[in-house]
Amino acid sequence: MKRFLYLVLTITVLNSCSEYQKTLKSEDIAAKYKMGEELYNEGKYAKANRLFEPLIASYRGKPQAEKLMYLYSKSLYEIGDYYTAGYQLERFATSYPKSEKLEETSFLAAKSYYMRSPIYSKDQTETKEAIDKLQGFINQFPKSEYLSAANELVNELDFKLEKKAFEIAKQYNTISDFEASIKSFDNFVIDFPGSSLREEALFYRLDSAYKLAVNSFDYKRGTLIPLKKPRLEQAKEYCESFKQSYASSEHIEEVNEIGGVIDEEIKKL
Repeated sequence: MKRFLYLVLTITVLNSCSEYQKTLKSEDIAAKYKMGEELYNEGKYAKANRLFEPLIASYRGKPQAEKLMYLYSKSLYEIGDYYTAGYQLERFATSYPKSEKLEETSFLAAKSYYMRSPIYSKDQTETKEAIDKLQGFINQFPKSEYLSAANELVNELDFKLEKKAFEIAKQYNTISDFEASIKSFDNFVIDFPGSSLREEALFYRLDSAYKLAVNSFDYKRGTLIPLKKPRLEQAKEYCESFKQSYASSEHIEEVNEIGGVIDEEIKKL
């Protein structure tokens, strides 16, 4: 019985494949459209896409063109071809501004850019582009059913930019380029005032300022211009600011120790 069922299934699959290949090679555009739609509805997006693609030019200007473009664009998105999908979904939105699918395709077009955003450690040009696209969608459809999802995607991309800037500043601290680290963390605090990484950023800024100060000469070389004292005072200011903002921080004990060393160094001067 099992062998019989397996044989029937095999024959069915082979016939199905044979029919698909026959239709794919056929010049009958109506047959291609019909099978493509059936395959799309079954979730077989890659096969459907291969049937839809050569039909675009043939159906241009015809009543079925809008639906074909929608199915074709969506199939590209579903198979993960986000570069082409983004382009085709935007093209659909431009070509059919009164379509009932306008909101959906506009959201998926913007989301296609989101899907192309790389991990935070890589160049973030595409991340910024995705934020712009999603923000454009939010502005165009402020009452959209996709609004919550779009905002979540923007928040995720924003955090990626925050993480990138934070790790760059922290790397300067790691390699002991403390001046660059301080400047980078200053910029981070200004650029991302509500960041969840703010506490860590302020701690590493303090750490960089402290290490820069205690390892400095008293005066700039060859001059009588104070060098160490103003750096210590800056580090002390960062220290007090951190304690005021994050009194319960896991770093507070270390911050208090740093503050004590800074006070002693200032007394010596």
